[in-house]
Amino acid sequence: MTDTGDLKRLPLEELHVAAGARFGGFAGWSMPLTYPAGVMKEHLHTRAAAGLFDISHMKLFLVEGPGAAALLARACPLDPEALEISQSKLSFFLTEDAGIIDDLIVTRLGPERFMVVANAGNAATDEAHLKALAAKFQATVTPLDRVFLALQGPAAASIAAKAGLDISGLTFMHGFEPKPGWFMSRSGYTGEDGFEIGVPPQDGAALANALLASGEAMWIGLAARDSLRLEAGLCLHGQDITPETNPVDAGLMWAIAKPVREAGGFIGAEALATLLAQGPRSKRVGLRPEGRQPVRAGAALFDSAGNPAGHVTSGGFGPSAEAPVAMGYVPVALAAPGTALFAEVRGNRLPVSVHSLPFVPHRYFKG
Repeated sequence: MTDTGDLKRLPLEELHVAAGARFGGFAGWSMPLTYPAGVMKEHLHTRAAAGLFDISHMKLFLVEGPGAAALLARACPLDPEALEISQSKLSFFLTEDAGIIDDLIVTRLGPERFMVVANAGNAATDEAHLKALAAKFQATVTPLDRVFLALQGPAAASIAAKAGLDISGLTFMHGFEPKPGWFMSRSGYTGEDGFEIGVPPQDGAALANALLASGEAMWIGLAARDSLRLEAGLCLHGQDITPETNPVDAGLMWAIAKPVREAGGFIGAEALATLLAQGPRSKRVGLRPEGRQPVRAGAALFDSAGNPAGHVTSGGFGPSAEAPVAMGYVPVALAAPGTALFAEVRGNRLPVSVHSLPFVPHRYFKG
């Protein structure tokens, strides 16, 4: 096992050690990167059957009280009152300049009760941000310690049902509390059908073992999680979206309803309106390198005349796409699919072309 020093440990670490995981640091946590099957097999097994991911490094916040919806409407470009009970929605914490502090999933659990799922690397920032805002509203923000598991893939629904989980009527981007202290949503980070399930730590091992019992699902590490989400065209905060990028350039305005934009009132509303009026300065696009050599995050992009043309934010090999895949930002004039560019890799300029996202079709269960 790689030395992971003072990093935080997952509650189910012993299960991962027993499964032969190779660990590494991510967002302050010691995380399973791969298992003995290897990244390629883990990735393809998730697409063909189902993968089980330990995402307990992510943070769940329970927001409740008479002012819970008003708090979230101030914190996010979101109308929480418009959400049906059990409905989930992608949203953001924005800076006053409309930079993306974090991307989140907000689920309405009841009239005055919401679950917010935040990224591990931003958990402390998000908690401080939300609690500071909550002081002005009749609402409480409670960080939850949970074992958080993601079951992803075409066999996820049948595996969940065999494990005794009630998924009847649960469709993509909806969530509920199956029992006290539990939270379950039909969502994920792979482009496949699947579930994210948060349970009290004492229930974690039993749940994991129940989901693995049939032999259809296997543990999947962080490396395959990254290749799966990249093929699905999904952003990684800290790379594809950051406080220096905004939802307009990132192509994420679909997550902010027009009435919410027009009403404003959320942090960053004025800056976002200005950015919308100006139009995107650059655009997040898919990139397909020629040949078999992956192009990694940070690689500079150039147009056919050798002029700077943006940069790569995520890149690697896509096992399902059977080719290298990447994402990055390019000037709007160069954002059309098929546009020929070059990426600088170790002093060489490799041909890449702009590609539509996602690289593989999403297979969410929408009912």
